[in-house]
Amino acid sequence: MSPFNLHNNSLKASLFNFFSSRIFSLHITMKTYRPNGRRFIISSFFFIIFLCILASINEIRFDSFLKFGRCAFANQTTITNSSSTNFLSVNSSSLSTNNEIRILIGILTLPDQYQKRHFLRLIYGTQSPIMGAKIDVKFVFCNLTKEDQKVLVALEIMRYDDIIILNCQENMNKGKTYTYFSSLPEIFSSSDDQPYYPPYHYIMKADDDTYIRLESLVESLRPLPREDLYYGYVIPCPSMDPFVHYMSGMGYLVSWDIAEWISDSDIPKKHLEGPEDKVFGEWLRDGHRARHRYNAKWSMYNLPEPPTGCTHELWPNTIAVHLLKNQEKWIKTLNYFNVTRDLKPSKLYHIP
Repeated sequence: MSPFNLHNNSLKASLFNFFSSRIFSLHITMKTYRPNGRRFIISSFFFIIFLCILASINEIRFDSFLKFGRCAFANQTTITNSSSTNFLSVNSSSLSTNNEIRILIGILTLPDQYQKRHFLRLIYGTQSPIMGAKIDVKFVFCNLTKEDQKVLVALEIMRYDDIIILNCQENMNKGKTYTYFSSLPEIFSSSDDQPYYPPYHYIMKADDDTYIRLESLVESLRPLPREDLYYGYVIPCPSMDPFVHYMSGMGYLVSWDIAEWISDSDIPKKHLEGPEDKVFGEWLRDGHRARHRYNAKWSMYNLPEPPTGCTHELWPNTIAVHLLKNQEKWIKTLNYFNVTRDLKPSKLYHIP
């Protein structure tokens, strides 16, 4: 029995005893005024009934309120517990719809690169949400081979849920890129967690020394087709024609249907070895795929250190900067784009 029931039952008994004693005493003292006493007794009797009904109604309200409170607490607990998942989906609009642009960015890296992953989580997790876009950033590598990886990577997955482990041996130019793209249709097959088809309109492969400005990327994609698309920085350097060769491995993007084609076609399976970006372009050429192509040069470029004819200085109209091989280059780039401008003042810290 709930505390509310005990409270209401005791309330009823107390009220009944109180008014019964008062009625009895009034009955004794008012014998000489029997007509008036009878009317008072009848009125008091109905008043007691009214109080009992009121207490019953309150009991129902108390129970309903208690149930409501339990539901609210349960919902709050669920929300709190789920906040630790999908850490790098924070660059998404809060409500997913079928009309938004959905992008998966797979950053190919190595299992032991723990500090690099934590650094990149800061880089992408602090970029502002983009209206009308859902962007998931995942770290991609092959099977774990060390005991410490099995513990530390598992903890990362539990905390951030932003890692894809491919069924392959770690490599750069012997099929890792193929395994990444060909595995995605199965990994993200239709389910309750993926109510929309395709789960992503665009799939990107990026290096871990590339800084991608997500809002600029989204804005460049909005007017483009969502099928049979190949997007990136055209190689070789002097070329501006995306139909001649291929896109640089710093970061190239294709539509979801091309990932499905890679998974099903025999053309990529027979040609796995070689510079991964060049080989990828040859798959599309041999398969007569990617009739829509977009050259993002010079909004995508290499950091000009040392300067070459294929680089230029940092500028505002940037989608991606490549070759950030050390912290000094990262800090230079992040300072240029003023990534800490949204830091709020506080008494807890002083950063000049």
